[in-house]
Amino acid sequence: MAVIYTQQLKLNMERRDFIKNSAIAAAGFAILPSGSLFADTGKVRLGYIGVGMRGRVHIGSALLRDDVEIVAICDTQEDSLKHCREQIAKAGKPAAQEYTGGLDAYKKLLDRKDIDAVIISTPWQFHRDQAVDAMKAGKYVGCEVIAGLTVQDHWDIVNTSEKTGVPYMTLENVCYRRDVLAVLNMVRQGLFGELVHLEGGYQHDLRNVLFNDGKQAYGGGVKFGKEGYSEAQWRTQFNIDRDGDLYPTHGAGPVMQYIDINRGNRFTNLVSFSSKARGLAAYVEELSPGHPNAKINYKEGDVVTTMLNCANGETVLLTHDTHLPRPYSIGFRVQGTKGIWMDVAKSIYIEHQSKKDDQWDSTKEWFEKYDHPLWKKYGSNAKGAGHGGIDWFVFNAFVKAVKEKKQTPIDVYDSVTMSVISPLSEKSIKEGNKPQEVPDFTRGKWKTRKNTFALDDSGY
Repeated sequence: MAVIYTQQLKLNMERRDFIKNSAIAAAGFAILPSGSLFADTGKVRLGYIGVGMRGRVHIGSALLRDDVEIVAICDTQEDSLKHCREQIAKAGKPAAQEYTGGLDAYKKLLDRKDIDAVIISTPWQFHRDQAVDAMKAGKYVGCEVIAGLTVQDHWDIVNTSEKTGVPYMTLENVCYRRDVLAVLNMVRQGLFGELVHLEGGYQHDLRNVLFNDGKQAYGGGVKFGKEGYSEAQWRTQFNIDRDGDLYPTHGAGPVMQYIDINRGNRFTNLVSFSSKARGLAAYVEELSPGHPNAKINYKEGDVVTTMLNCANGETVLLTHDTHLPRPYSIGFRVQGTKGIWMDVAKSIYIEHQSKKDDQWDSTKEWFEKYDHPLWKKYGSNAKGAGHGGIDWFVFNAFVKAVKEKKQTPIDVYDSVTMSVISPLSEKSIKEGNKPQEVPDFTRGKWKTRKNTFALDDSGY
């Protein structure tokens, strides 16, 4: 095992040098910077498109850093701008220029020459247009999930990134979860043997998010749309109109790193199934008997499952489960010829190395032993950051890429591959669970690309 780890460290150094010498070699195209990068302050200058609750988390991450300047913010709602304005003032930082007044207000922000990158945290239906426009304006894009609503949206993002040379990164924070990176460390050291089957998903009771009037933090409201608060203003409608895996990236993103998707491996096809939809109507009826929102025909199944095949023979199962009472879980499972990890039970079993044959070990000792170098080095920096610190890691990775004019660690191909599962799953269900081909967004480059994610301890 020591030999494997030594070889891995050597590979890390070789890849690190390679990345330094070729800013965007891993993606297969070259950055064409806007020319304004760090021209005045030496800081990464950010513009924020969307400063609702999620946008303000990213604002908070920027306010903790001396190498970031918040130049401009954009939102259509004064309440969001007000909260963001107060947040920046409380941190003692200069006020940001504000853009508002309509859905196209962000375009004026993009016209600025003093912005190096944008953070997009708007509702899903706006991501594609805003990201494409930002890349055309020469701005790095850090975008919240998901990338687009249709398969063509995803191709548009890839094509624009390749044509402009501007990186695009889905800000998938679960890729940086401490246990997720510890398992990645174990996978790369061969603890699980050859991987065979993996699972993940988004299993999170969102009923109080999809129905929220803003009067109570959790529960108590059955409103959405124009009468709703925060995500209930827009996210609920997707559950009425669509039936598929609406949020696949939390599970898919980390799994992709385990099995080198887009870097020696790829998803080839998928098939999806959807259960009946009962959870949302039952929730509304319980809180407000007879309310009209309890009679809506919600299309989104309460549990949506998607099975993917891989070029190298692995299978991947993703589960979307957000309408029923349950504790939060991604539902990770990593299983190979030598062992298995399951996050729900915090259990791990490595053949011939676990304490007892055919019995689970607690993950605690294993994860302490194989804690990833990123967390060892930066764990203290991430204390207090959102989602147990992982928001700091994903923001840090994006900022460092911009600052050093490098490719982002989650690149455009990774971003669209984990996101396109959503429209493909919807199509599979609509067509009677018919298998769907997963596009090769790399156009064959996956065969020779190497996986460098989280190999460099500088923060990538």
